[in-house]
Amino acid sequence: MGTEAPQRRQVRAYGRVQGVGFRQALREEAANLQVTGWVRNRSDGSVEAMLQGSAEAVDALLAWIRVGPPGASVERVDVAPDAGEHPGGEHHGFAHLPTE
Repeated sequence: MGTEAPQRRQVRAYGRVQGVGFRQALREEAANLQVTGWVRNRSDGSVEAMLQGSAEAVDALLAWIRVGPPGASVERVDVAPDAGEHPGGEHHGFAHLPTE
């Protein structure tokens, strides 16, 4: 136990996900699950995140993202292995990056 490699996933959530506290709620949920990474708004109205943690914790956070916080209306979630195209490396905590 404890030797499992961290799982990394690149996520995009679409729908009513901006202006409803999605990023802050995601950061809080990630902290509760001990998932690290980052989150940011995208100029197309989506929210993008990179998640890193145990497979169980990442799966739990993905399930949360599919619903979102109160006020959000998640229509679609795209998930892919992290391709390392964005800020990478080992993450400590959960950062809020500028809109891209």
